[in-house]
Amino acid sequence: MVTNKKLAPDYSKRRDRVLRGLKAQGAKNLLVTSPHNVSYLTGFTGEDSFLWLTPKEVILLSDARYEEQIQSEVQDVELLIRPASATIIDAAASVLDTRHESEIWVEAASTSVAQWERLRNRLPNKTLASFSGAVERLREIKDAYELNLIQDSIHIAERAFKATTELLQPEMSEKQIADDLEFAMRRLGAESAAFKIIVGVGERSALPHGRPSNKLLRDSSFVLIDWGAKKNGYLSDLTRMFFTNKPPTRLEKMYRAVLQAQTDAIEAIKPGVLMSQIDAVARKALEKAGLEKRFTHGLGHSFGLEIHESVRLGKGQDRQLEAGMVVTVEPGVYVPGFGGVRIEDDILVTESGHQVLTSLAKHWDEVLGARFR
Repeated sequence: MVTNKKLAPDYSKRRDRVLRGLKAQGAKNLLVTSPHNVSYLTGFTGEDSFLWLTPKEVILLSDARYEEQIQSEVQDVELLIRPASATIIDAAASVLDTRHESEIWVEAASTSVAQWERLRNRLPNKTLASFSGAVERLREIKDAYELNLIQDSIHIAERAFKATTELLQPEMSEKQIADDLEFAMRRLGAESAAFKIIVGVGERSALPHGRPSNKLLRDSSFVLIDWGAKKNGYLSDLTRMFFTNKPPTRLEKMYRAVLQAQTDAIEAIKPGVLMSQIDAVARKALEKAGLEKRFTHGLGHSFGLEIHESVRLGKGQDRQLEAGMVVTVEPGVYVPGFGGVRIEDDILVTESGHQVLTSLAKHWDEVLGARFR
């Protein structure tokens, strides 16, 4: 459960868990190239850095821009600052060339082909082996420290949404709304938006990932807003519909169906349930409303340091939910030329079921009351 207690993460314990996972699969080391994974394992919040991890060594490879920052953020890790003339891959090769390991395991998903080839050419006497998911699987289960940071991010996003929607005016464009919303989140303490904010007025709400345009709010009675905040490296992700007037009856029917689908899916969340089953619950509700074919994406995803992490609520995802996972539940229906509806909340899987982390109003009678001031 999310609490108000601020706990410091145990990065050493996280690294030990990675090493145990590697050992179970026959690997004895790992070159961590994902900046999010480096952050998760060390506490370093910068970029352009690698981590060399073995049972006996933990070496953070970075450059002079981050030296002072690393010294203030990272403990119990050896630091190697590469020369300005060397790339991060060259620095890694120089370190690995002197190690006794004949086989080097490298995070494949965050290493480019060019980087891989450069590393292989620099290490002719070593064998490179790709490894994926070692750290990402650990990141699926959030600890108390992470849950509190996620909740902080959610609170900022929700407060900013309320502040922004209270000041909406008919002549504002989608882009102006998105800009104002991000500015509000920054003023409340966010480092940035969690992703490029989505704002869709009227028929443009049928674009699931539509980018804000110059279309004006006055052009329709409804608008879809998908946003989130980034605070202390952790993210949030919400979607709400905002109404400036009573929308068409067709839109109301869509909204009620989507809300029912989301409600049913959230109620089904608990440890041990297949991720695909949660998606199926939402689709069944939309099928009853004759809208299942208008639901064109997966039901949700995990998030934390990244907005899309490795857990997926969707068809074919036949893994079980586990306590500590945090996922979005965001059913949507989209009718080209008319509009779309999506409602999204952030959910924690608990030992006994689930906890809804988001709290913005979403029931029809609540959201329909919004009017220009």
